[in-house]
Amino acid sequence: MAFKDNLKSELAYQDMLVKELAGKTGISRHTLDNYLNVREHMPTADAAVKIAQALGVTVEYLVTGEEARAEKPALIPEIRALVQNFKQLCDDDRKKILAIVQIFKNHGIARASRSMPDTENKDPTYYAR
Repeated sequence: MAFKDNLKSELAYQDMLVKELAGKTGISRHTLDNYLNVREHMPTADAAVKIAQALGVTVEYLVTGEEARAEKPALIPEIRALVQNFKQLCDDDRKKILAIVQIFKNHGIARASRSMPDTENKDPTYYAR
């Protein structure tokens, strides 16, 4: 497969939009669209490295398609949706979510030896007490 096909495939695999890739690489959306749609339009080596790094694959994989992805396990749809929603939050909200996850994690470890967590109470602040 050609570079454009491998790039399209990897974007689909990671459920990533061209707009997101542009933000991660600093390469314009228009230029990335050219790599994806124009026949035989190859990026410079520097651009290919930025794209590969942003996707977590090698340049060789993008060019030849022969090297496997960087051994990333496939994400289940719920996790993929969670990640996509998390990416859309502002930094302050991300910090709050991470703090809540840490509370749940710590609370779960402490309660695991005594009993199952109280699933009746759906209020996340319950666990912060």
